[in-house]
Amino acid sequence: MSINQIQDEIIEEFSAFDDWMDRYSLLIELGNDLEPFPEADKTDTNLIDGCQSKVWFTAETQTTAEGKVVIYHGDSDAILVKGIVALLIRVLSGHTAKEIVDANLYFIEQINLKEHLSPTRSNGLASMLQQMRLYALTFLVNKN
Repeated sequence: MSINQIQDEIIEEFSAFDDWMDRYSLLIELGNDLEPFPEADKTDTNLIDGCQSKVWFTAETQTTAEGKVVIYHGDSDAILVKGIVALLIRVLSGHTAKEIVDANLYFIEQINLKEHLSPTRSNGLASMLQQMRLYALTFLVNKN
């Protein structure tokens, strides 16, 4: 599935709820379903600067039938932010570095996510996206 197809799927899932409390519940549920993040990876090196909560991301490349793709892993000590981490991983993980770098992440505006986050959480979201793109750009430049 392409990045845009995944974004469209997320927009559809969130549009099923009119109330933002229900959307927050969906985010929390997504965070609870996130793959466990190794305690050994919860280091300052993997910590995202600019987040109110603690957020960790790692990335690796994996060779698949489609070629080399970037696989992200992440976690947060805040339940709502963990859901945002899960959303970002769902959209970007499993795609090539070029696809990630070139992606237009329109789902964030479409589901009004930024408008329903505090300014510090919104800054954290931007920091997470920046780090994910930086990982992809590094893999793209190094051809990893």
